[in-house]
Amino acid sequence: MTRIAYFDCFSGISGDMTLGALVDAGLDPAALEAELRKLNVEGWTITAEPVVRYSMSGTKLHVRTSEQHVHRHLSDIAALLAASALDQDVQQRALAIFTRLADAEAAAHGTTRDEVHFHEVGALDAIVDIVGAVIGLKLLGIERVYASALPLGSGWINAAHGRIPVPGPAVLHLLGAVSAPIQDDTTPFELVTPTGAAILAELATFERPALTLTATGYGFGERDIGRLNAVRVWLGETKLAEHDPALATIGGETHDQVVLLETNIDDQPAEQLAYVAERLLGQGVLDVWWTPIGMKKGRSAQMLSALVRPTDEQAAVETIFRETTSLGIRRQPIERWICERDSRQVTTPWGPVRVKEQRWGGKLLGVAPEYDDCARIAREQGIALREIYLAVHEAIRRE
Repeated sequence: MTRIAYFDCFSGISGDMTLGALVDAGLDPAALEAELRKLNVEGWTITAEPVVRYSMSGTKLHVRTSEQHVHRHLSDIAALLAASALDQDVQQRALAIFTRLADAEAAAHGTTRDEVHFHEVGALDAIVDIVGAVIGLKLLGIERVYASALPLGSGWINAAHGRIPVPGPAVLHLLGAVSAPIQDDTTPFELVTPTGAAILAELATFERPALTLTATGYGFGERDIGRLNAVRVWLGETKLAEHDPALATIGGETHDQVVLLETNIDDQPAEQLAYVAERLLGQGVLDVWWTPIGMKKGRSAQMLSALVRPTDEQAAVETIFRETTSLGIRRQPIERWICERDSRQVTTPWGPVRVKEQRWGGKLLGVAPEYDDCARIAREQGIALREIYLAVHEAIRRE
């Protein structure tokens, strides 16, 4: 059985509505805050307020910050996550959501991902919303996320660049990239925010699954839109079909189904190929690699291989076609076994460093230093990277 969450978005979705629904469904607010504190960023608080609206009880999650007009780039948020004590999988999923947002904003404003100022999305309350949503799903043991069709609303909103029509271009780009189903709704308000759209675009499959229901929760929005303004989350369990691409457990071990994408490239420079890999990994692709090959007429070439989740396949294909000269991409559904992975910290002369633990069948097989932490210390302290690794391995043996 796989534990799943289904977001019933009858009045749309936002970041704080997502958190409110998870808390209302059983997420411990204190545990959520304790994990969020691992971001090592001050100036914010969260409060879960039980409320009743339109005769329905639920939770309004308040995220309050003292931060004013701070505009962050994607690189700033990536550095913030990398420097945190959050588990590696939480960092990766949160960064994948922010990367989707950066790509959407870049498309909307005719710029690049790295040049985008996140404005409201990069503000501290949005960071808490996104990282908190990833943490909340993990704390609840959710292995897969689903969502309903989305009502987008209508009218106009005030954005950082002036008044824009609802839905905003970033929301449309985010939902269009995953072919999200849209529900007819002309309520004169923005019902799906960029933060809410990015969370679902990265994490959710847009369908209502069969499940054994175990809990529900309502997360309320800020404004009165003339009806219940909330997102409802259903928590439950389902038995995966053989063709289901979600994670499954076989014989107590973790097993899943993914898609292998491959294409041959013989007419692009190396720096462009490296950029393709960077883009794909930023989108949440599981792995990317290049293999030297020989092609017809004696041409040397490179074969691009990308391992993706089924829900990320379309976005990866679009990136490969957009960023390479490929005229065709091979695809192959494959299965894989996955070791259990966990993250903890060890103490070194330069402060705490994260290490990754590898387990199989409940047995510890190995512990490895986290490269990003070691590289950061090497750059800051002017010490050879291999010396940092030696010190971390010594700390692993000692602790």
